[in-house]
Amino acid sequence: MSAEITPNDHFLTVDELSKRGLSHYKINKLVASGVLVKVSRSMYENTAYSGDESDFSIVSAFAPKCVFCMMSAARYYGLTTYLPDAVDVAIERSMKISTLPDWPAVNIWYFPHKRYSSGITAASDNSGDLRIYDIEKTVVDILYYRNKVGIDETKEILKNYLAREDRDLICLHRYADELGCRKILGTYLEVLI
Repeated sequence: MSAEITPNDHFLTVDELSKRGLSHYKINKLVASGVLVKVSRSMYENTAYSGDESDFSIVSAFAPKCVFCMMSAARYYGLTTYLPDAVDVAIERSMKISTLPDWPAVNIWYFPHKRYSSGITAASDNSGDLRIYDIEKTVVDILYYRNKVGIDETKEILKNYLAREDRDLICLHRYADELGCRKILGTYLEVLI
């Protein structure tokens, strides 16, 4: 293993490798020797990584501009007991993801600019930082796409959100107004409260 790469480095971009003094020639030698695996045009995986693996960190390496959303975000916030069979990520409709990992499965949601860009927050899990929608934006997105997510899952998520002490109903209503599901939110709140 190269001295510039440690077992704590899971995914590294070409820029990060260059800043560590590795030329393209050295990077290609590390790939040829099996130390690095090329994930995409600008991303490499360290085969000697010894830290915790996370679905979120793996997907972020393949899609750096993605935002974790829908059921993956609901699970992150503890709003559902449902275990998704794929990692849900949002990208803007004009963006492209050229390569996806073999594992975990990824479910891509193509959002219009307004829906994609609102509510993004920084968070972290056991393997690093990630971009995820805040809890209120997550609830509103799930309400909006309730027919794709599932009605029972949607009810569970909204019910669990309303039971939280840190809920922000003003923010929830603001997102519902902004993203076109005020009426849906009102209907669900009438039923659940």
